[in-house]
Amino acid sequence: MILLSDPRVAAVPSADDGDPLLDLRELPELRLDARAADPAGAYARLRAGVVDRLLAAQRALPRGMRLLVVEGYRPYQAQLAIFTGYRDELRRRHPDWSPERLHRETTKFVSPVDVAPHSTGGAVDLTLCTDDGVELDLGTAIDATPEDSADACFTDAPAIGATARRHRQILVDALGGAGMVNYPTEWWHWSYGDRYWALITGAPRTRYGPVDLAAARSIPVPAER
Repeated sequence: MILLSDPRVAAVPSADDGDPLLDLRELPELRLDARAADPAGAYARLRAGVVDRLLAAQRALPRGMRLLVVEGYRPYQAQLAIFTGYRDELRRRHPDWSPERLHRETTKFVSPVDVAPHSTGGAVDLTLCTDDGVELDLGTAIDATPEDSADACFTDAPAIGATARRHRQILVDALGGAGMVNYPTEWWHWSYGDRYWALITGAPRTRYGPVDLAAARSIPVPAER
C-alpha cells in the first residue's frame, strides 16, 4: 500500500496542462450531494478530464445505479485545516507515537498539503446511489477515519458485509476502467492527473498541479458532454 506520505509521491514532477475546472452544478448527468458545500462552490468543481472519466464510469454501472459526488476541488487552506485537525486528534489519542508514525497515520486519512490531490481539482470523493438518489451500502460512511472504523474504510477491508463488498467492487471496476486510481485507505477517494495517479500509473509527470479557484478558468459544460 502506497500512502501519500511516501517520498515517491512528492518526487513526481508536477506539470499542468491547463484543463479547466468545470462546475458540476451545471452538469445534471452527475448527481451532486451538498454535504460538503462551501460558499465559493469549490466542492462542485472538477477538472474537465475527471468529469469525462466520471461520465464514462457512470455509463459502466449496472442499471439502477449512479455516482453520487460529494466533494471535488478543495482549496489549500481547507486541506491544511483537515490535515492539522486530524493529526492533532491522533496526537491526543496516541501521545506515545513518534512524529514519523503520527505523520504516516495521519496520511492514511488526509493528504499532506504539498501533494494533496483535491487541491489540483483532479480528485473526487464519491459513492453510489440509486436512480432516486438513495445511497447504497458501501460499508462505512464517506470520511470514516481508519482510527474510528478499525480500518473498514480501506477499500479492500475484509470486515465488511457482502453487499458493501460487492458495491465497492462495482465502484472499483467502473472508475478503474475509466482510468482513475483509488487511494486504498479511502474507498470513496478517486483521482486522475495528480501526483498519486502519476506514480501509480507510471506517468512521467502530473497533468494537474495545485490550482487557485479564484484564478482558475471555469467554462460551461459543452452540450455534447
